[in-house]
Amino acid sequence: MDNRSWYPLALLPLLLLLCLGSIHTGSAASVTTGTPDGSELWGYVEVRLKAHLFWWYYKSPQRTSTPGKPWPTVLWLEGGPGTSGVGLGNFLEVGPLDVNLKPRNSTWLQKADLIFVDNPVGVGYSYVEDDSLLVTTDWQQAADATMLLKALVKEVPTLQGSPLFLVAESYGGKYAATLGASVARAIRTGDLKITLGGVALGDSWISPEDFTLAYALLLLSVSRLDDNAGDDAKKTLWGRGLSSEQRRGQPLLASATSLWSPRTRAEEHGRDEPQFATAAQGRGESGEQAAGTESMPRVAVATEQADAVKAQIAAGQWATAQGSWNDLLNFVGSKSGDVDVYNFMLDSGMDLVSTDSTTGSSSTSLQAMKYSSYLGGQDSGSNTIDGIMNGVVKQKLKIIPKDIKWQEMSQAVYNALVNDFMKPRIDEASPQIDELLTYGVNVTVYNGQLDVICSTVGAEAWVQKLKWNGLKSFLSLPRQPLYCGTSKGTKAFVRSYKNLHFYWILGAGHFVPADQPCIALSMISSITQSPAKTSCILGEGMELVIKRSDVLGEGDI
Repeated sequence: MDNRSWYPLALLPLLLLLCLGSIHTGSAASVTTGTPDGSELWGYVEVRLKAHLFWWYYKSPQRTSTPGKPWPTVLWLEGGPGTSGVGLGNFLEVGPLDVNLKPRNSTWLQKADLIFVDNPVGVGYSYVEDDSLLVTTDWQQAADATMLLKALVKEVPTLQGSPLFLVAESYGGKYAATLGASVARAIRTGDLKITLGGVALGDSWISPEDFTLAYALLLLSVSRLDDNAGDDAKKTLWGRGLSSEQRRGQPLLASATSLWSPRTRAEEHGRDEPQFATAAQGRGESGEQAAGTESMPRVAVATEQADAVKAQIAAGQWATAQGSWNDLLNFVGSKSGDVDVYNFMLDSGMDLVSTDSTTGSSSTSLQAMKYSSYLGGQDSGSNTIDGIMNGVVKQKLKIIPKDIKWQEMSQAVYNALVNDFMKPRIDEASPQIDELLTYGVNVTVYNGQLDVICSTVGAEAWVQKLKWNGLKSFLSLPRQPLYCGTSKGTKAFVRSYKNLHFYWILGAGHFVPADQPCIALSMISSITQSPAKTSCILGEGMELVIKRSDVLGEGDI
């Protein structure tokens, strides 16, 4: 598609930097403004006293609706924690313009209206007037974002009649899980007049334990980790706060075989489960062979550091577990030729992470900055994301306080969430994914094939732990291949049952829309059931259907 024929902003990005519509205030500290034609709105909402969330809404020029297919709205939630959705998600992944303010052919605005938010407070253009107001838990973030949505229902005229889809990336998946549950509850009590169409979790940090346990297994299977690396792992293991009883109580093989052997994993959960494609099967081994005496010692030694993280999570030592997790990533880098944890086909230097930006940083802050810099390092042409966000974009918006300097990554926000970072969203204490499924909300998991830090193997593992009563039927279904446009070759696979959907995106790393924009656009069209023309083609004559009746709306429950 030639975007110039349908998207006027693509024609006049610089002229629109000067356009500003009327401003009206919803409260003394909240403000909404936008372009004169209403195609864009943006503003601040004071979600708590002296805590301000910035949001930016784009209305699709292709917007159309039918009684059976209302036009959807996507709320994008970036990860980190602490990275800017208004900057990275918008200008580097799915928004209407790229970092050079040129039209993006694969913008999701073709399929839905878009809302970007710098979430939580303290990220990007969002700010707090006192650092003590930074959120320290995902639930505090959810409460703030729910307040934002309550304000946006009044500020964005199209939102009440448009199903809202929370689409998240990386740590943003934890935001989406808690926010989704918060929104669903508010709908049930009548406190929020909106329709929750679904929650989509892209390479999302839902279960830190399962992702951590998958690192060694995955990297061994793709030849990025040395078979003998475990010898050095022993020397750096168990240094972070475990008692001798806890150390003795952690079976080194348990985590390795639970991922390595589907039979063992099925026995753990007390049910027969179809086998997801594991690293062992990728090499032609059966589960029994993989768990045999020849394979187990190698896998067990290579995963000892991951077992330490698992033990610390079980003991509720959240900050300690995060430190051990960072140690593991540093160890993996040193033994893998410095693998890029966002794409195992690359070395970390290939994602253009600035060595200057990480000099003297702790291992924790180093991983945070690598996340924010991965996409920022893909800037092309004369513009940089930092340059436009503190330059022409800030000038266009006009309402950003002069003393706010936009940054890709807020270290303060990252540090404030240290005691929540390693908490899962699928356990008995925080079963948000099961809660959403039980409510009937569409839940979509999508994962890039080449991701390490939130790998497909790890995502498959946490999905199998769900308590949802439709899980066994979901796991029993075959996957369907997906193709994109006129290009040849399989681009993805999908499995769907009722309101649970899983996409395997081939050739993509952690940032699916950036790595595989065509299939990502097709996928979001299917997820949202957009009335716009769909370019996602399924194999063998199958049709992907997500029932509109599955969405959670006002008065449905």
